[in-house]
Amino acid sequence: MASLQDIRHRIKSVTSTKQITSAMNMVATSRLRHAKEAANANAPYARKVAEVIGEVAANAGADFSHPLLERHPDGGRLVFVVTADKGLAGAYSSNACKAAHALADDGKPTDYFVVGRKGEAYFKNRGFTIVKSFTGISERPVFEHARTIATELIRLYRTGKYSEIQMVYTKFLSAISCEPQAGKLLPLTVEQSEESAPHAEYIYEPDAATVLGFLLPQYLCTTVYAALLQSAASELSSRMNAMSNATDNAEDLIAKLNLHYNKVRQAGITTELNEIVAGAEGLK
Repeated sequence: MASLQDIRHRIKSVTSTKQITSAMNMVATSRLRHAKEAANANAPYARKVAEVIGEVAANAGADFSHPLLERHPDGGRLVFVVTADKGLAGAYSSNACKAAHALADDGKPTDYFVVGRKGEAYFKNRGFTIVKSFTGISERPVFEHARTIATELIRLYRTGKYSEIQMVYTKFLSAISCEPQAGKLLPLTVEQSEESAPHAEYIYEPDAATVLGFLLPQYLCTTVYAALLQSAASELSSRMNAMSNATDNAEDLIAKLNLHYNKVRQAGITTELNEIVAGAEGLK
């Protein structure tokens, strides 16, 4: 049976852990509000960019070509995956890594382009080739990060080494729910607006094809930025929930340890009383 001193040390240790998890929960909760606002504010812009590109594509002509629309059938696959830089976020990073790992199950040569230290460690330990990694940006991404990443993805695709670039990120659904999303990033597929559907009339200078050629890289930047914002909100919500659960578990454990401490203390007092009574009876 553990001594009273051992139980006191355990209670003190769990109490310290509870204070840490409680503080991390409050920090994640505070940051989540800003991350959620940023993700929600970006969503209408991303939708509008896609809508404008569809309108421009309808006027660019069927013979329009662009490096981001070209196909390289003999190339391999590059997977762009967004994970966390830090742990203590539940299964957030592992779920994203598993979704990205599953894309390589068909045997096609697959390399990885990783955001976050957790993803970098995951794929490096499993022997995959990481062509590029970005760290220190998972919680607070800005548009310049997305621009840098998109520029590098475009450069890698234009080498012809990859026939496709897939993107895996975690979509923020609510403060208690998020899920990994996978989809093709390159080559871009431009969805042209239906001719019968009403659409805005644009004046193009110099022409629609030139404008579309300029917009496609911007659209890629917007898509990457939206994924970074969604992932940041998902990471913070996962950390908030994980730390909240850890704090609740610490409180339950402290209550059980206090009960055990009192039982052990009461047993010790009872034993001492019995010894005193037995000694007094022996002196009669």
